[in-house]
Amino acid sequence: MQEVEFIWKNGKIIPWAEATVHLMTHGLHYGTSFFEGIRVYETPEGPAVFRLEEHIKRLHDTAKIYGQTITFSVEEIITACEDVIRANKLKSAYIRPIAYVGYGSMLVAPKECTIDLAVAAFPWGAYLGDEGLNNGIDACVSSWNRAAPNTIPTLAKAGGNYLSGFLICSEAHDRGFDEGIGLTVDGKLSEGAGENLFLIKNGVIYTPDSSSSILSGITRDTIITLAKEMGYEIREQAISREALYLADEVFFTGTAAEVTPVRSIDRKQIGEGQAGPVTKKIQKTFFGMFNGTTTGHEHWLHHIAPAASAQKSA
Repeated sequence: MQEVEFIWKNGKIIPWAEATVHLMTHGLHYGTSFFEGIRVYETPEGPAVFRLEEHIKRLHDTAKIYGQTITFSVEEIITACEDVIRANKLKSAYIRPIAYVGYGSMLVAPKECTIDLAVAAFPWGAYLGDEGLNNGIDACVSSWNRAAPNTIPTLAKAGGNYLSGFLICSEAHDRGFDEGIGLTVDGKLSEGAGENLFLIKNGVIYTPDSSSSILSGITRDTIITLAKEMGYEIREQAISREALYLADEVFFTGTAAEVTPVRSIDRKQIGEGQAGPVTKKIQKTFFGMFNGTTTGHEHWLHHIAPAASAQKSA
């Protein structure tokens, strides 16, 4: 992780090194944290946050699923994101807002929880590497299943939920792969350790539906929208494991992963063993939103005004 100077915590910009929590913080022991990952892209008009409002609304929704309330409003957290980007003079970045049950009780579900909130922003390149982004990665199907329905809510982006992804990713790395793919409890495709999954067969794009123990990703929604506009048929449905091996192309999506091609799964080559033509077109359209070559979705870009301009408009 590339450290920066400042972080936002509970309403204040503080030095990065001072952003600490007590060892008895509830979220550290029980995974009671709710977070988002958000990209800031450098554009011709300056830094722009991608789909910022949707991310912050999902942060509130995750807390709601777990019966908790974040005391900072959507608008206040958006302002916090703007402030921490400006404070660190970032042109492109990864933003991590995180709300968590704080210090004060060791009960599994304390009746009165203190919810702390922090927003970090720091430089972060391609999650699965530039080589993977350009030419594809090697993945495997994990022996670990994703959470069964009515166990933990997979539509929530909560800290404890990611222990599933930790197991899937760790096993993949131990076996020499770049990333793992989890199945549902009934053996259907779900998602990667931290990415949504897409398959292309005969020009049709398939992706596991929301009942397949997935996080309904914001980048996933973006790709579905863009692909439909490009004329592709999208089918959201339950998908069998073997469909992976017969696919013409496979790719992952996510805020961190962006649009990453998969060139092999379980050491079986996918298509030509490199980023396929449809994946490349989708990549180009996605990244075109940030260099100005893709138009029509400017409302998804939240531009960060320079400090002086922000003060004048306040």
